Amino acid sequence: KMTKKIIKLTVRDVRFPTSLEQHGSDAMHTDPDYSVAYVVIETDQGMQGYGLTFTVGRGTEIVVCAVEALSALVVGKSLEEIVSDFRGFYRLLTSDGQMRWIGPEKGVIQLATAAVLNAVWDLWARSEGKPLWKLLVDMDPRKLISCIDFRYITDALTEEEALDILVKAQTGKQQRVDQMLKEGYPAYTTSCAWLGYSDQLLKQLCTDALNDGWTKFKVKVGADLKDDIRRCSLIRQMIGPHNTLMIDANQRWDVGEAITWVTRLAEYKPLWIEEPTSPDDILGHAAISKALAPLGIGVATGEQCHNRVMFKQFLQASALQFVQIDSCRLGSVNENLAVLLMAHKFKVPVCPHAGGVGLCELVQHLILFDYISVSASLDNRMCEFVDHLHQHFRSPVVIQNAHYMPPKDPGYSCEMLESSVQTHQYPQGQVWKKLQ
Repeated sequence: KMTKKIIKLTVRDVRFPTSLEQHGSDAMHTDPDYSVAYVVIETDQGMQGYGLTFTVGRGTEIVVCAVEALSALVVGKSLEEIVSDFRGFYRLLTSDGQMRWIGPEKGVIQLATAAVLNAVWDLWARSEGKPLWKLLVDMDPRKLISCIDFRYITDALTEEEALDILVKAQTGKQQRVDQMLKEGYPAYTTSCAWLGYSDQLLKQLCTDALNDGWTKFKVKVGADLKDDIRRCSLIRQMIGPHNTLMIDANQRWDVGEAITWVTRLAEYKPLWIEEPTSPDDILGHAAISKALAPLGIGVATGEQCHNRVMFKQFLQASALQFVQIDSCRLGSVNENLAVLLMAHKFKVPVCPHAGGVGLCELVQHLILFDYISVSASLDNRMCEFVDHLHQHFRSPVVIQNAHYMPPKDPGYSCEMLESSVQTHQYPQGQVWKKLQ
């Protein structure tokens, strides 16, 4: 049997100057340059696996450094060795006796872990000739469970409970696969209403989106209340009373301020307020959830939630009504599987965070798996879509009628075009040389 031994890991700092046109601008990140730490692993058989984690510019070089520090734990291992004890390999990366001190399982080192493990999952899916979502859907439930580190979450979800969820969801699985291949997974758009966009641009983008079949829209808020009232009113007017509106403050407020501010925006009927306060403040989110419940407004968070342990507490504290997993913030597929299963047990819908560079490409696989093999429900569920930078990927997302169409190419859709990587590499790529 071919061993597919990993003989090399490279990582590059790749940045896109999105701040020039205010793409991605929100109340806390006013000038993001969408970026990735881009990882390629190579085997002795000449196969490659591609992985990444997302950043917003400065600091990407620190993530690159962390990936390099982790690479010694990966090079020399065979793919078979890794996937036969994936839980062990996950723990090797996240609990290295010395490196865990700069985590553990949070911050830069966890972003680096995500990039490395995303590349390993990509390699595994490619070696099986399947897109990642299909690798997961076809996998024996016990094998799936063996990829998850249950340490610190057994008080909320045991291995037995997780297995039971997966086994129960085997019923009707093929119908759900067929349904997804035919219809796709429902999406919402954030591309229309970045904070830095003018009202004129906002109207134009909103009109275009409605014409393209979009029915769910998210608006960035939090910098100025008068401004928010004007923009929410504008968007609600444009999309009409029956389409869905969400608002996102990107961690701008204190707890009391969040409640007051969102109450003022309640007349525009937002489905949720996203990241109202510090992403670490579980009890703060719980207080906001409780205060806004009578208004019919939920709380959504998760794109900067460090790990499964924090998600566990958010769920235990009834601090969120929508779980927003991120493919590159948590420890790759392994840790996201744990969160999908916990969310199902706690009956909270998962609506992934996406956008950035490659986040849409990656997270579509996870949410397809969630519907087909875990939740079996589309109630109050949708996946974020942002229409930026897809042209730099070998297998870009396919959106039809505001739905994510399941990827067909083998792998985790992480592979970028080499020409894009080279021209946007920081600081030596052509794009950056021109801007200096």
